[in-house]
Amino acid sequence: MNLKNTFLGIELGSTRIKAVLIDENHNPIASGSYSWENDLVDGVWVYPLEKAVEGLRACYADLRKNVEAKFGQPLTRTAAIGISGMMHGYLVLDHKGKQLAPFRTWRNTITAPAAAELTELFQFNIPQRWSIAHLYQAILNREAHVKDIAQLTTLSGYIHGLLTGESVIGVGEASGMMPYDDLSGNFDTDRIALFDKLVSGYSFPWKLKDILPTVKRAGEAAGCLTEAGAALLDETGTLEAGIPFCPPEGDAGTGMVATGAVFPRTGSISAGTSAFSMQVLERPLKKYYPEIDVVATPAGKTVAMAHTNTCTSEIDAWINLIADGIRAMGMDVDLNELYPTLYRKALEGETDCSGIIAFNYFAGEPLTATETGRPMLVRLPDSKLNIANLMRSQLYGAIATLKIGMDMLAREEQVESDRMLGHGGFFKTPGVGQQILADALNVPISTMETAGEGGPWGMALLAAYMLKKEPGESLEDYLQNKVFSTAKSSCVSPTVEGAKGFSAYLERYIACLDAQKAAAKLH
Repeated sequence: MNLKNTFLGIELGSTRIKAVLIDENHNPIASGSYSWENDLVDGVWVYPLEKAVEGLRACYADLRKNVEAKFGQPLTRTAAIGISGMMHGYLVLDHKGKQLAPFRTWRNTITAPAAAELTELFQFNIPQRWSIAHLYQAILNREAHVKDIAQLTTLSGYIHGLLTGESVIGVGEASGMMPYDDLSGNFDTDRIALFDKLVSGYSFPWKLKDILPTVKRAGEAAGCLTEAGAALLDETGTLEAGIPFCPPEGDAGTGMVATGAVFPRTGSISAGTSAFSMQVLERPLKKYYPEIDVVATPAGKTVAMAHTNTCTSEIDAWINLIADGIRAMGMDVDLNELYPTLYRKALEGETDCSGIIAFNYFAGEPLTATETGRPMLVRLPDSKLNIANLMRSQLYGAIATLKIGMDMLAREEQVESDRMLGHGGFFKTPGVGQQILADALNVPISTMETAGEGGPWGMALLAAYMLKKEPGESLEDYLQNKVFSTAKSSCVSPTVEGAKGFSAYLERYIACLDAQKAAAKLH
């Protein structure tokens, strides 16, 4: 194995930092990972950047050991590298690269006034998690650091900058910082001008375009690993400087790449800590919707995105509770066995969960106009509360809000997808997440053998595309002809009873939304 012909993708996800190394044929050959969690500090979800760097180094060290164990040789060089991370949020630096405020993540719902005002100003939906909403909210809050901003970026852009010295961002991630213009391949200059006029009275020493990163499309070069970057990534000093980097992306973009869902009328669903559907549009939406993001693929194709802040976290909480009960009886429990066992048990539950409704809201959910989340379980007095029904309700609850957003797109804009592909932890147990989602959406759901590799594999594919593409070869054609033409996948179709059962569940779920909102008063 010539490791110098491999491609490396690293993704800083919500609960795990993962690296995937692929060979010349795009097959994953080694991986490394590091677990981390966000912190709730003064009511704001944050990740300390020192943890990001620590986790990056630990993840790479795990990958390096995996490579040496498999191939008996050190990893001194790869053909190219790509960095991705959880989407958007607020990360600002001064002229010396010093962090000016805590990295405020996508999970926060603290920018409602700013997002609403910018949506009206731009006549374009600005979700609360977008970088521009966070920036304007900091201005409205009169936070002292704003005047010192020299760079507004995202987590993937920040790590990319540490490793390459370049302030660059990929199109997909850029389109979630603020509105993107596909014709120019850059941020929308008209809306930049509107923003500058809006904040002109504050007399900041910067203009918006000066603090935003340079936008790059998939396939473009985005810098090389510096000596300092190599030393930061590989503590052993084995990794060589000079390795080229592709543009850094967000996890939404890498999810589309990892499923090949980058063509119009294709869609992907990422379901892990959060959940989002990405449907590549044939035509622009007729109007903007506060519930729907309009973003882009890494190649610049327009995408309608329905996003939920929480997906599997509450499932994890209940499975850990069940594990605690087993341990209380003096028995050992292997979570790697318990998870698939309980997921499979969910398929034995009644299709409407016997009237058990599960809210997984760890945070607010804009799709249901819920400002603050409270995980909650509601059931009818005559519900059959057993493990099968409980687990099925938890799986339904994880994707119920996403279903509400996708229904709105279909109803209002007739957005359709010929195929939907799933990836993320929700699909890790074969056949279960697929069946639940197929019944919920009433469409076939496909997953690929590589679905478990997810975003970091998608990022590695973007690194490979940058170096291996033919002149004029689009990302769409590259993925279709050179990556997914021989990919193995499985497809699960909805069942009549399953679709009917989920519909009944969702009707009760919507009826309980007022109770969820009332629970937000609990402190």
